[in-house]
Order: sequence, then structure tokens, then C-alpha cells
Amino acid sequence: MKSDITYLGKIIRVDSNTIEVEISDEIPSSAPIINGRLYKIGQIGTFVKIPIGNISIYGIVSAVSNTPSNADENNIKQIIGSRFLTVQLVGEKIGNNDFEKGIGTYPTINDEVHLVTEKDLFEIYGKKDENSIEIGKHSSSENLSVYVDIHKLILRHCAIVGSTGSGKSNTTVSILKAILTDYKGSRIILVDPHGEYASAFPSAKVFKINDSENPLYIPFWLMNFDELAYFLVGATPRDDTRPDYRQFREMIVNYKKENHNKLKSGKVDINLITADSPIPFNIRKVWYEMNWWLNATFSESAKDKQTKDTAKETSSGDYNNLIPAEFEPYSMGGTSPYKSKHQDFYSYEKKILSRLKDSRFDFMFNPGDYKDENSTKDLHDLLNDWIGNKERLTILDLSGVPFEILDITIGLITRFVYDSMFWGRFEDYTGKNRPILLAYEEAHTYLNKNENNSYSKKAVERIFKEGRKFGVGAMVISQRPSEISDTILAQVGTLIALRLTNSSDQSIVKASASDNLNILIDLLPSLRIGEAVIVGEAIKIPSRVRIPLNNPRPASEDPKLVECWKKEYQQNKDYYRNVVTKIREKKL
Repeated sequence: MKSDITYLGKIIRVDSNTIEVEISDEIPSSAPIINGRLYKIGQIGTFVKIPIGNISIYGIVSAVSNTPSNADENNIKQIIGSRFLTVQLVGEKIGNNDFEKGIGTYPTINDEVHLVTEKDLFEIYGKKDENSIEIGKHSSSENLSVYVDIHKLILRHCAIVGSTGSGKSNTTVSILKAILTDYKGSRIILVDPHGEYASAFPSAKVFKINDSENPLYIPFWLMNFDELAYFLVGATPRDDTRPDYRQFREMIVNYKKENHNKLKSGKVDINLITADSPIPFNIRKVWYEMNWWLNATFSESAKDKQTKDTAKETSSGDYNNLIPAEFEPYSMGGTSPYKSKHQDFYSYEKKILSRLKDSRFDFMFNPGDYKDENSTKDLHDLLNDWIGNKERLTILDLSGVPFEILDITIGLITRFVYDSMFWGRFEDYTGKNRPILLAYEEAHTYLNKNENNSYSKKAVERIFKEGRKFGVGAMVISQRPSEISDTILAQVGTLIALRLTNSSDQSIVKASASDNLNILIDLLPSLRIGEAVIVGEAIKIPSRVRIPLNNPRPASEDPKLVECWKKEYQQNKDYYRNVVTKIREKKL
């Protein structure tokens, strides 16, 4: 009613999703006090209410002016001094039912418009229940908690975006801590390329390269053949017509078939094994066999007669230590022993040896208890470590992974977890009966539009398109949303956007937001640190939210430049010995 202290004015124009309101001249103050609380009229991003019988329609203020949007130049002087609000409609509440997004009944000209009080906001956001977690406090009220639907947040996927220093890492920690606190059966894997999050989760299980307690291993035999061939020798499926490529594939299949009954998880049907089957084998044996045929000498000159029985071997070598076999020198005069004519693997052998000798790749090619068919552990042990441990949060610290293989590493992790959820989708302890969240920090570095990052992007895109059917949800965290794959952004159900100053990033967020509320997105450059605009399926109404500061925090802060530069350092020519050693050994 007009006599209510919440009365603002009347509607003078209605569009498909916006209305225009003329504020009443009879309002005694631009900042009325209602129930002891001060409310500012005409604040961008605040809510208003249009009561129509037992229906309350809600909208968000998007613009304020002293003239209406369709004012005529001839009468503009007559209305100067009045105040007008442009409001975007967002949802409605019918009787005692819960608030719902979308408009079923539109307001009309001269309908009353009222301020939304804290009591109204409590009715919109409701109380916390078993389906929701608290994500923060509403920016307009320190007492109003904002909740998100955990099912939609995870299985409809979400994204946390914001410029450097806006509070992305803190927001990520807040969400993950809320999940772990409220849901005792939750499972989360956080892919952490910079090794920042271990400090924020002291109880999490952290796997890190060269860690003495929980070393990160991703066994090479987990790769399918295309991935392995590309990584080892730079070959692609387009090389399928080359004899060395086909022989390499055949060699891999044979080694895997030899081990079909040695698997710690149980033997498999040998007839179903392919080059893509994740069966352990010894990659050093592959190199050794290639080297053997390249360098062997024989008592026979014809290629078809150059067999192991006719070889002139003097020392058998040691494939585990990359020591090749030795042979009698071949004759230069056309007599026995003859030089090997098996030169198909000339380039492959050298490339494989180079990979195996590079200590940076030990987490793949020398993966401890997962090294080969004779090792003590199999893939079920790896799954149990990653998604079956009691801590429920696993952090995969990839800070020690060489940048050139970060793409294939994350692709392997993602595909392995996805496959386990797909094939176990009906099991009581996994799949659809115990979903999992995969969170990807610094997503723009490997899930971008660059075709060179095809392995990780293809695997993560599969989760965004199909993961919810098998209990796999995904979260991407990025400071450059404009660089992230369009396929991924198109499937994001809930967007948590902190301060963004780059115009291209703002445009992408605006285009990706599932709710047509450009006014909130337009607020991104002016958001405070730790403040976010949340839109999408998981939240009842698009909102501006303050995220609580967490302690302990991720180790993502900047160096203390002033403090460091104020110190006086003594000159010492031996300072950088250790640095150079690390560069040469490529070890952190």
C-alpha cells in the first residue's frame, strides 16, 4: 500500500523482462529506516517487490535516472527532478510457496513497487537444508546467508572466475570446506598446477612429485596408444600407414597380452586386449628390443634370416638400467657378421631413450609401485588412493610437472577418473551412487582454445557434456574466462564471478551467464575483494555475495617485495650453484 513505509512508487512502463518505476515524491527520505535498518533507495543491484494479490514479483534495479527512458524533449522540463528506476524482473513468489525464477504473471502500468526488506530477502533465500551449503553473506545484509543447491552446483558444473587478487582461491576454499563439512560421503579431486592449496587444507591427502610420503605417480601404461605414441616419439594417427608406427603398435599389444594373467586386479580375457587397454608393461623392454634389432649383427645377410638364433650377441645388457646388448662388430668386407637390416625403429629408439633418461618424467616412466607387470600395485590401488581415501579431498599437486606435458597429464587424470565412474556407475560405492567433484585450478592454461591442448580439453569437455549422468561434476577456476574452451563455458550451470577488469573477460561472462541479468555482470569491475556475483541454476536468485575469508589460506599471495628489497644482501659468487644444479637436473 502507498501508506506502507516500503512504498517506492508506481510502474510507468513494462517490457518483456524490465519495468520502469517512477519514485513517489511523497517519500520522506532517500534512505528510510525500516525496523531499525537503513535502506538506500535506487542503489544499483538492489531488489524491489511488486505485490499483486497473493503474488510478489521481484526485480533488480539496473539503472537510475532523473528522466524516464522514453521522455519527450518537449516535456522533459516538466518532469525534471523526479526519479526513475529501470528494474529487471527475476522471479516471483506465490502465496506461501517458495520463490521461483521466471515470471508467470507480469505487472501492469500503475502497479505499486516496494522496497525489499531483510524479511523479504529471508523469504527468498530460505533456510539452509540438506540440499544446500552456505556460500557467503548477501552484500546488502551481513545477517543474510546465501545458499546454493549443492546438487546443481556440482552435477550441473560451475565456474569461479575473477582477476588476479579478486579472491578466487579463497572462494574455492570456502566452497570445498563447506562441502567437506556438511557431506561426510563427499569426494573431491583438486587439480592444482601451482601447488597452492595444500596449506589451506592441512587434512587433505596431497600427492606431489618427489614427495617422500605421498609421491604423485601417473603410470605411462595408463595412456592409450595415441597418447603414448605422441608423447614418446611424436607420432600421430596420421602415421598409421608407416611400417614403424604399425610395428610399434603391434609391439605394445604383444607386451600387454603377455601380462594379461599377472594383473593384481585380476586377469582379463586376452582376446579383448588392445593397444589402448590400461595393462602394465615395461617400457624399458620396448626400448631394449628396438635397440637390439637396430644394433645386432648376424651370421646371415638376408633380412628374413636375421633372427635371434643367428645373432652374434656378446653381452645381453640390462634393460632396467638402459644398458643395451653388445654384439660382435659387423664386417666391412661383406662377410659374417653382417650388419642388421632391421632399421625400422631408428628414430623411435633414440626418442624413447631420451624420454626414459629425462628425470622430469620419472613420475610416469618410473612410477614406483606401478612401474610394470611385476610391481606390487595396480590401478585399483591408485583409485583407492585418489578417490577412496578417508580424507575425501585429494589434491594433485602438479607444480613439478613439466609444462610441455601438463596437458597430457591432466588429460590422463581426468580420463582415468571419468572411466572409473562410467564403468562403476551402478556400484554401491562409486559412480551414480557416490558422485565426485573434479576441480581445475588455473583452467585457462590447459583448457583453452589452443588446439595444442587437445588431450586435457577433450577429457574435461567430456565431463561437462556427459559427466552428470555418471556422477561426475566439474569446477573450473580461472582468471581469464575469455581463453577457456567455448564448449566448457556453454555447459557451466552456475557462474561465480569475482572482480573482472578485462572487457573481453566481462563479455564472455555476460554471454555465459544463464540468467539474463546483465546489470549484475556490469558490476564486475567494481566488486570488492572477496565479493562475487553468483548466477545460474544453483542459486535461487542471482545475487551479489560476500565470501568469508578463510584461514589457513592458499599459498597464492604475492612475494613481499618491499620487505625483500629492503634487505641488504652480501655478494657471493656461490649463491646460484644450487639453482643451476636444479636447472640441470630439472628437479624442484
